This record gives sequence, C-alpha cells and structure tokens, in this order.
Amino acid sequence: MPTIYLETLIKAPVERCFDLSISVDTHSGSMSHTRERAIAGVTSGLMQLGDVVTWEAVHFGVKQHLTSKITAYERPTRFVDEMVQGIFQEIMHIHEFRSLTNGSTLMCDTFTFRAPLGILGRLAEVFFLTHYMHKLLLDRNQYIQQLAEKDT
Repeated sequence: MPTIYLETLIKAPVERCFDLSISVDTHSGSMSHTRERAIAGVTSGLMQLGDVVTWEAVHFGVKQHLTSKITAYERPTRFVDEMVQGIFQEIMHIHEFRSLTNGSTLMCDTFTFRAPLGILGRLAEVFFLTHYMHKLLLDRNQYIQQLAEKDT
C-alpha cells in the first residue's frame, strides 16, 4: 500500500493551520482545478470528529465521488480522515501539526491508499497514481500555506 509523507513549514500559528486544514471551504479551494466540491454531509465550514463529507471531483476526465469521515480529532495537533465510500479500496490521511518555538507550524501529512482491481490497481499505484496523489497533496499544502501566511 503506497504511503506519501509530506512536511510543510508554515509561518503561522498551529491553530490557524489546523483550522484551514480541516475546513471544507479550504479543501474545495485547493482542489479547484479538479472541480472538487462538497455535495453531501458537511458542505462548508470546519469539520469535527465523526463528520462525514461527500466530495465530487473530476480526475482523469471522469466525475468521481468519495465520502470521507473524520475518525480522529485532537485540535490543534492532529486529525484523521478516512474514506468510507469511493473508487479506492482504502484511503487514510493523517494530519499532524507541530508548533515550533518561532511561532511557525510544521504540518505533517501521512497519506496511505490502496487502489481497487488487484494487480491492475497495484500497477496503477506504481506507474501513475502515487505521483498523481503526491502532486494533489503538494498543491493542497501550498494553498493552505499561502492562506495561513497571508495577513500574519
């Protein structure tokens, strides 16, 4: 199962970074290039433990739906979202936030996923899905960083 680990240094307080990361609106903004939007469950604002959201987006030219749930929530240091329904066999995204002594935040993402379709899915993971998901996460983190550092 592929695992993507990213660290993003953000010159903003940990609470601001956490809130931006768990915001439905921020997520939609960061994925505008995929036309991603919340269509069911929590469709705006900040999510909490147990909240569910269904996303609609276009990936590889195909409209897709993915429903995820916040399964762990420890503001402002950590939350976890997990796919409960969607095209993938499994997705888990652990978000961790470390407050640094200079007032900045180290945002750490651990993203694991498993494609469907057995060996075909595994080949897709190796040849293009891991790279694609890595790029999506980088774009998302850059968007969060820009928002968090704005006006700070």
